[in-house]
Amino acid sequence: MEVLKVYNNNVVLAADGGREVVLTGRGLGYQARRGDVVDAGKVQQVFVPDAQHDIDQLSAFLTEIAPEYLALAAEVLRRAQGELGTTFGQGMVIPLADHLSFAVKRVRQHIEVGYPLKAEVAHLYPNELRVARDAVALVRERTGVDIPADEAVPVALHFVNAVFASDDLSRTVQMTALFRQVFEVLDASYGRRFDTESLNAARFITHLRYFFVRVDSGLQLVENPESFTSTIRASFPQAYACAERVKALLELRLEKPITADEVVYLTLHVARLATDA
Repeated sequence: MEVLKVYNNNVVLAADGGREVVLTGRGLGYQARRGDVVDAGKVQQVFVPDAQHDIDQLSAFLTEIAPEYLALAAEVLRRAQGELGTTFGQGMVIPLADHLSFAVKRVRQHIEVGYPLKAEVAHLYPNELRVARDAVALVRERTGVDIPADEAVPVALHFVNAVFASDDLSRTVQMTALFRQVFEVLDASYGRRFDTESLNAARFITHLRYFFVRVDSGLQLVENPESFTSTIRASFPQAYACAERVKALLELRLEKPITADEVVYLTLHVARLATDA
């Protein structure tokens, strides 16, 4: 393989035969230049663009995530595939690695996060939760950071979401159309067009995908205190008003009521998305 572009010390764009791929590995891009032969011994993972992530999106995500978390996520998924009897695509690696890296960061910064769906996940997805607990143990072993046992809840939901996304093509088509309509609401609310290919937009779409999982499972978020909702509403008034409009759209299209807590988390994502230039 030949180096086409160096993104940073750990991520490079390369030519692999007749296709472009993004390679990751500790020190892979250090002192590398366009035209160099890739040091195969340093390559940890190869990412191929697909219908959901083009080269630019892949590179944007991968430059923000340390290679060790990408490798760790890949190992978690390899083990989970065997335990759950399913196949996870490449697209699962990045969001899981992103989650694991932030879980470790939260512990190091002494930030605690609650997961109100713990009981429901244990009841509805016992196999996924069991495998996710093994994943948490692996993360502790590899990083030396004692992440909370409850981190198994969102990891289990990553597994559930992957299966959900691959089982029903018509559902994926419906979600894609609804994503477009949601961004139309955002554009109208802020009087400008949002870049649907930005990193924050991709994170927002990921949040919506998890939201669809919760709606279909009857597990919408419902446990935040009113004081938290009031604080978010006061802190991000424009984003909150926009989230309310998105709520109206979702209720119309999904024919199900959306909880106040879901609106709060929509608000947070809209606010972050609005920071994009």
